[in-house]
Amino acid sequence: MHSLLRTAVLPLAAVFALTSCGTGQDGADGDDGGAVLRLIDPGNAGPLAYAKHEGIFEERLAEVGATIEWGGSYASFTAASEALRTGDINIQQGALSPAVGALATSEDLRIFNVSDPVDAPAPLADGLVVPADSDVRSLDDLRGGRVAVNQAGKGEYLLLRALDAEGIDADEVERVYLNPQEGASAFASGELDAWWAIVDAYPEAVANGAQTIVTSRDVDESDLGMFAARVELLEEHPEAVEVFHEVYNELIARGREEPELFQNVFLDQGPTALSGQRLDDAIETTRAATDSRYPQEDDLAAIEVVGGVFHDHGVLAEAVDARDVVFDLPGALG
Repeated sequence: MHSLLRTAVLPLAAVFALTSCGTGQDGADGDDGGAVLRLIDPGNAGPLAYAKHEGIFEERLAEVGATIEWGGSYASFTAASEALRTGDINIQQGALSPAVGALATSEDLRIFNVSDPVDAPAPLADGLVVPADSDVRSLDDLRGGRVAVNQAGKGEYLLLRALDAEGIDADEVERVYLNPQEGASAFASGELDAWWAIVDAYPEAVANGAQTIVTSRDVDESDLGMFAARVELLEEHPEAVEVFHEVYNELIARGREEPELFQNVFLDQGPTALSGQRLDDAIETTRAATDSRYPQEDDLAAIEVVGGVFHDHGVLAEAVDARDVVFDLPGALG
């Protein structure tokens, strides 16, 4: 692997039709010249939601002359990546798979930290599901079937890894590209044989009776969590991004000790509020969360494994060099 990180990006021939919204703010500076960190709305749970509710980032960022703004909501990292491209947001959380698939086409975006996936005993966060009355019991039964995945994202990555592990040619399974909402609708209406459901969609599908065929824990996968940011923010205000990184890890540590704090942060009733088993699962997932770190050699290797799966299956036209999609924040800090 490479011993140095660089900040150029490989031009990859993969174009994604994404819907953007917002104001298209390109700069990383506020009116007074200080950094402005723009993130999507964190919703009703998690460390970012708790930080927004308590004003934690505002207080700490002020120490380096920076501020934070909270924007709109997006169904997935792939959907949010267009807002990241336009500058409506300039920091976004996700997994390596959609980051490599969606960000490798841009010279404006880089990964600046990564984290290990949450492992057992935390509840599962994804799975290849089939309808309750399906006769499908294995991946082999899906030959000739239609499976919904998010294009060049975590769902497609995991499905390809699972098929490879079973020696099944990916062309024997039709991959139907749908975002999470579209996938949920098509799955519920019976239009699909299976769906790789991720994050909130997976427990919802299981709660509605879906059967799980395989999950990421069954696949020898290298996907990591990560944060990506716009290059001008990283280059012009690395000290602000460092504060974000440090505060986020402090939040993760607090969540491991007091995971209940991060649930139903703004509302304890309504569609975004959790209760019962869903709430218990969210608490255990928070308790098992892992710290973020600046990418190391093993992480660069993981990025290239993820990119390699997409390249081998023709999702990306060129191989991914990890150095070209990662920003060296410690180096920028001097």
